[in-house]
Amino acid sequence: MTLRGVIAIDGPSGSGKSSVSKAIARELGMRYLDTGAMYRAVAYGAALEGIDVEDTAAVERFSREMDLPMPTDPDDQRIVVNGTDVTDAIRTSAVSLIVSAVATNLGVRRELVRRQQQIIAGGEIVLEGRDTTTVVAPDAEVRILITAHPEARVARRTAELHDEVTSATMSQTVTEIVDRDAKDATVTNFHTAADGVVTLDTSHLDLAGSIDAVLQIIADSDREQAP
Repeated sequence: MTLRGVIAIDGPSGSGKSSVSKAIARELGMRYLDTGAMYRAVAYGAALEGIDVEDTAAVERFSREMDLPMPTDPDDQRIVVNGTDVTDAIRTSAVSLIVSAVATNLGVRRELVRRQQQIIAGGEIVLEGRDTTTVVAPDAEVRILITAHPEARVARRTAELHDEVTSATMSQTVTEIVDRDAKDATVTNFHTAADGVVTLDTSHLDLAGSIDAVLQIIADSDREQAP
């Protein structure tokens, strides 16, 4: 059964999926869900509680008990964990270095997927993040895997995480992306599109071009599914 009004966008770090997904949600007047932010929120929230992110049982328990009202307005993405605003904190390099321990925790994944599916059940939503096209919303009306060459991904991610793009910040970002992708790939496939998922390579596209390409994919899907 197809999840009408649900657009799932998957892909590796730095592919541009977050910026594109927000823009698509704005353009189409839909809700937006950043599933990756939920894993970052668990990682940072657990650390705040003094929980070792390598303690799988403790982190899973924290993920089940935490208060995490996820925002769905693409223009208001304030993330609050147990009453604490962690919007900026979860985007730091320090969190990037520990989030894979949470993302590969199968108990945490089950809990967050459950929460994510509750949110998307209302339809009319663009959700982005790893597993969205295969686990969270395998029956989404539109499923897209956004990818890009490593060089493009590193440059984009560096611009997101650091105030300036230098050889030093680029080098740091390479380590973060390569290490996280390698760890996350042990529990999810975000490099190869599953059956029925459209692949979009944004290596040579700017943001506007990437948005136009995704809108075209959505329009093509609408025509194919029209009675």
